[in-house]
Amino acid sequence: MHYWKRIVAVLVLAVAVVTGANAAEKKVVWKLAMTWGGTLHPFTTSVENMAKMVETMSGGNFVIRIDSANRHKSPFGVLDMVKAGQYEMAHSASYYWKGKDVNLLPFTSMPFGMTAPEQYAWFYYGGGLELMQKAYAPHNMYSFPGGNTGAQMGGWYRKEIKTLDDLKGLKMRIPGFAGEVLAELGTVVTNIAPGELYTALERGTIDALEWVGPGMDIKLGFHKVAPYYYTGWHEPATELQYLVNQKAFEALPENYKEMLRVAMRVAAYDMYALNYHESAQAWSEIATQFPHIKIETFSPDIMNAMKAANQKLLKEMSDANPLFKEVMDSQAQYLKKVRVWTKMSDFDYLKDNL
Repeated sequence: MHYWKRIVAVLVLAVAVVTGANAAEKKVVWKLAMTWGGTLHPFTTSVENMAKMVETMSGGNFVIRIDSANRHKSPFGVLDMVKAGQYEMAHSASYYWKGKDVNLLPFTSMPFGMTAPEQYAWFYYGGGLELMQKAYAPHNMYSFPGGNTGAQMGGWYRKEIKTLDDLKGLKMRIPGFAGEVLAELGTVVTNIAPGELYTALERGTIDALEWVGPGMDIKLGFHKVAPYYYTGWHEPATELQYLVNQKAFEALPENYKEMLRVAMRVAAYDMYALNYHESAQAWSEIATQFPHIKIETFSPDIMNAMKAANQKLLKEMSDANPLFKEVMDSQAQYLKKVRVWTKMSDFDYLKDNL
């Protein structure tokens, strides 16, 4: 069914519930675990909005209670908790699970890959969502898009990165496939829970980190200890995820399933719009409030080395994992088609109007 027809259908169901037509519908209470702390806006805002929409549309009969990482104490354990049925849902990012199943990695973002509009088109109309469910099926879970950050910045560095030698031995927090790429170039890569990032950078446990973009980064204070802020290459469209326990989802009444699908989709895209707005707003303030921040772009030599390492690793992982290859082939084929339109519609317009 077309998405907007789905919205209309769900709204009709919601009206029926509110007017009492479904007053006998059983009450369902779910729990959702976040990878994030309770104040990590707008990631948490997306989850709160989704839960509120579900509760409103169900007339209060479908309630989703949210536990932040501060409460459940296991930010990178949410996949296992949903898999075991301890929580019915989670909000996280698929590339965090590369150590458990490499086939889950590509559904967040890939270096030098799709932009957010391109990726959303791939998910909903280019077969991406179907491939994501195929990858999560062995884990008895569903995964749905959970909000996009848009293109992320390349990270905060204590020192300027001028040559490839500057990356060798550098200790950096960077997740996903980008971490594999930098490790190939000699960087010491680690993954640290969001709530511990500033302390790790301040104490010198790491020399650099990437997080999101100005809207979220400035709030966490990274600029106080690492003044070099690099433009991005590694996550052109970082899509978070809603993990859903398959058994719990299938036990829902059909109208609740549809309410949940619609609420997740609306909340996800709203997070993309909100994050875009907040980054633009924060960026406009940086020059006056934080004049010491040095905005840098990686040199052509470094970028070319990153691209070469990326292609090498993609081939190795694709050769070893048929499903990973299927996902990457799908992304590459869709990108080849959609990028022509992106160039015509966005790039050609922007290059003449900046």
